Amino acid sequence: MIIRTEFPFGTAHEDVRIPMPDGVELYARIWRPLTDEPVPALLEYLPYRLTDWTAPRDWQRHPWYAGHGYASVRVDVRGHGCSGGNPGDEYDARELADGVAVVEWLAEQPWCTGSVGMFGISWGGFNSLQIAALAPEALKAVVTVCSTDDRYDNDVHYMGGSVLAVDMHAWAATMLAFAARPPDPLFVGDGWREQWLARLESVEPLIHTWLAHQTRDDYWRHGSVCEDYGAIGAAVLAVGGWHDPYRDTVLRLVSHLPADRVRGLIGPWSHQYPDRGLPPGPSIGFLQETLRWWDHWLKGADNGVMDEPLLRSWISESHPPATVYEVLPGRWVGDAEWPSPSVTPVTYALQGAPVAVASPQHTGLDAGRFFPFGNDADLPPDQREEDAKSACFEFPVGREPVEILGRAQVTARLRMDVPYGQVVARLCDVAPDGSSTLVTRGALNLSARLGRDKAVPWPVGAYEDVVFELNGIGHRFAAGHRIRLALSSAYWPWIWPRAGSQAGWTLDPAGSSVVLPVRSAGSEPEVGFEPPEQAEPLGVSHPATLDEPRPERLVVRDVARGRWRLEVDPRYGGTRVYPDGLEYGEEAQEVYEIDSADPLSARTRSQWRIRLHRPESGWDVRVETRSEVSCDEGGFLTSNEVVCREGDEVVFHRTWERRLPRAAG
Repeated sequence: MIIRTEFPFGTAHEDVRIPMPDGVELYARIWRPLTDEPVPALLEYLPYRLTDWTAPRDWQRHPWYAGHGYASVRVDVRGHGCSGGNPGDEYDARELADGVAVVEWLAEQPWCTGSVGMFGISWGGFNSLQIAALAPEALKAVVTVCSTDDRYDNDVHYMGGSVLAVDMHAWAATMLAFAARPPDPLFVGDGWREQWLARLESVEPLIHTWLAHQTRDDYWRHGSVCEDYGAIGAAVLAVGGWHDPYRDTVLRLVSHLPADRVRGLIGPWSHQYPDRGLPPGPSIGFLQETLRWWDHWLKGADNGVMDEPLLRSWISESHPPATVYEVLPGRWVGDAEWPSPSVTPVTYALQGAPVAVASPQHTGLDAGRFFPFGNDADLPPDQREEDAKSACFEFPVGREPVEILGRAQVTARLRMDVPYGQVVARLCDVAPDGSSTLVTRGALNLSARLGRDKAVPWPVGAYEDVVFELNGIGHRFAAGHRIRLALSSAYWPWIWPRAGSQAGWTLDPAGSSVVLPVRSAGSEPEVGFEPPEQAEPLGVSHPATLDEPRPERLVVRDVARGRWRLEVDPRYGGTRVYPDGLEYGEEAQEVYEIDSADPLSARTRSQWRIRLHRPESGWDVRVETRSEVSCDEGGFLTSNEVVCREGDEVVFHRTWERRLPRAAG
């Protein structure tokens, strides 16, 4: 990593409050170049607290952009951090309207040329696209990283029409804890406590809303830009990683947006900015790459950025299974079109007699983290144990490697003797020593086989053909390896099972196949990037502790009961001390439990403990949350609790108990 200390411009920063039309003020930090000339503005708009939680990351990039001649602005969403108002749902109409108002306010400032760009990763990537679809005139360009165009079928809530146990609950629990954090009196003054208590009174666990919408309805269509790609007027640089669950959005955006104002980039990365140097690498000079985008679209520079291939992708070489890779072997490729004429669908027909599949309910414990963050236990380990619980079909790779780029498609001819179930497909790279590396996967709730907007029970005892896609990937299967398709009827804790689904299904290989997007070798454009660089770090310290850290992912088996428990430490940040004196500590644990033979035994639990402490002023606040989800034959049962303390005094305590009917997912 190159730490940049000298820039074309000197910089300064200030904190301001941006007024919204209803009088609420949003808290913003603005880094500006020291110049008398107006400059374009860049906006990153998040609920994650600019004064502490994202501050280390913000200081890596916002001063860097300012040093290159942009006003770079970080704004907290309403109801979060030091912004006014109360928190709402993800990407609700108020959040997006506020975002449009911020864009317009920036464009009107005397130090701004009137041209604005938006960028962000995850939440900030989502709302960048969503606000671009609202088309404020000043918003000329967007850089969206690890984001989605489809809030139902490519987010943390549902996968293939099934409830995502692993992240719907965990993320709802995380946001419950995050929404309960107080404003910081150092920045908002003596009114912080009143503002905090008003905020707490408005908090509602998001799991209630998400589980109330189990099919793709108007709730999910809101904010899903795939409903109308034509509404996006800004130029879009879409960025993803093959180890991030949102990577398929990049493929859809470069396919549906006009080629003269979109470019796509998919690397080997996890759910992180590509310059941060977190596994898996290689990392790239992402700030320099985005600067080219901004210079072209916001300053009119003829710098060749639109001469780059429409899609630049990383193709990984075969590699042994591991839960972390510092750098993956592979190479960059470029495609001038997408779908690419260099990619040909090749059908691999399944062979053999019909096979009954009734996977144990704990199949999926080796799935790895849904959102890899670059931690040591993120990625799936050797898949042989999972393969043993699945129906496997293999295709030998001959003398020449097989290279794929895009989304594979599975057709499965199934018979079920129960009305509900799910099918999960994993594509693995099997080495000569037998080790099995997960390449990509996909899932289908069989009641969603006719569309995600409806739930249609399976005709008991009948055969039907179902078709579904796997997540996109760029991978090169080495000569002498085997391509393995593994099909299972369970995948906990990613997929929440339904009553009766333990019966599984029967697969008829004669009507089943997998279609691989095989990429042919040929003359390719040269694709390369500068080395990563950032601005000087903020200087946050991480105090050492004598306690042995918990394992990131620990599997516990109760042999007598046939019960399995996965304990997860998400490791978002731990304890840190900021230069302004704030001591911020957080501890979280997620637990997923299931009996190997009983889908109704599925249960998730999440606990958070957060402390914000300023020793010099005596300010000391704690937030504790507990969230649980279980199920019975007819629905989900949720339990949530929030306890907030100032010093030793409990200032807020609330519990919620809900039962939500299971209509589909």
